[in-house]
Amino acid sequence: MILRLPKFLESLQTSNDESNTTKVQVSLARLLSTKLVRVTGAAVVLLLLFGFALRNLDGLDRIRPKPHVLQPPPANGDVNWSRFAYTQYVTDTSYLCNSVMLFEILNRLGSKPDRLMMYPSAWSADDSDSLEGSLLRKARDEYGVKLMPIEVQRKASNDPTWAESFTKLLAFNQTQYDRVLSLDSDSTVLQHMDELFLIPKVPVAMPRAYWLNPKDRVLSSQLVLLQPSEFEFERVQKGIEAAGRSDYDMEIVNTLYRDSALILPHRPYDLITGEFRSKKHNPYLGNDVEPWDPDAVLREAKFLHFSDWPVPKPWISNPSLMDQHKPACDVDETTREENCRGQELWLGFYSDFATRRKRICDMDVRRRKRGVEDGRGTVNPSPYEPIF
Repeated sequence: MILRLPKFLESLQTSNDESNTTKVQVSLARLLSTKLVRVTGAAVVLLLLFGFALRNLDGLDRIRPKPHVLQPPPANGDVNWSRFAYTQYVTDTSYLCNSVMLFEILNRLGSKPDRLMMYPSAWSADDSDSLEGSLLRKARDEYGVKLMPIEVQRKASNDPTWAESFTKLLAFNQTQYDRVLSLDSDSTVLQHMDELFLIPKVPVAMPRAYWLNPKDRVLSSQLVLLQPSEFEFERVQKGIEAAGRSDYDMEIVNTLYRDSALILPHRPYDLITGEFRSKKHNPYLGNDVEPWDPDAVLREAKFLHFSDWPVPKPWISNPSLMDQHKPACDVDETTREENCRGQELWLGFYSDFATRRKRICDMDVRRRKRGVEDGRGTVNPSPYEPIF
């Protein structure tokens, strides 16, 4: 038996269905006419267009200029390290010892590029009776240094200390190499810097002198990565000829390359010992948030330059000035405990230098007084000359 609804109920059901359909159609029309639905619809259309653009991104990339991306350096076996060199210049016996000490470190660290020393042509590695000859042979035979006799570049200046610093710029003339890294020898290499030879080619790359006014954008010549060439050497020679009595190697490279040099990060490539005496470390750290941690800074640094005015260079002993200007201990604001780690490291730099100087060069860190003629012709005593 099939149960059927009474006709009036079927009629009522049909009527209700038609009525509900009409109501739904009216409600849907009203809904579609609202602002919310119009905005939502527009968003959907935009999303569809965006999806279409993403699907065609590969096509856009084919016509868009691609930015330069630094490639990882090739494996050691693919690099001809003999095309590169760490270079030093030498003008007197003190700096000869410094240079040999620096090359000893590079040899000990296993650095791969050549090592080139430019030294006064009046010296000879064959001179068995002189200290200079002995140190030249040590550099050549024990540390694999290539010796290049040169004429010391000297000009009259207001400061005799830097009168021969132009000799450093002869590195621009070492065209037997594709690239050389010139390092000041009054420094200590903490880690080799072989990776610098593999950065994109530029005529000159240098760090900023971060301890000076940043607005002046001064380049530091303590470390200079350069591509030797006749063109650049001619520019440098003209710069030397035009130099005034207060202009030295640093002024020349800044005049020539201040706005064109590739800037190397001073952290980790150019830390000065005076940073450990400073009370304001933001210029070196590069931010106002990071706390000063002398051990952490030393661990990351690769090149440490002895720059501690008025403390003399490390081969010249002056204990009273050292004690007077050594870094102060830091005091914890909460516990009031002293932290003298920065002072310990700073003193250690000088102690280590003296130890290595004796071991490598058989030269003690000493001093004696001598007369120095100032600009007025007056002879004044100076306690800053080493005795060998």
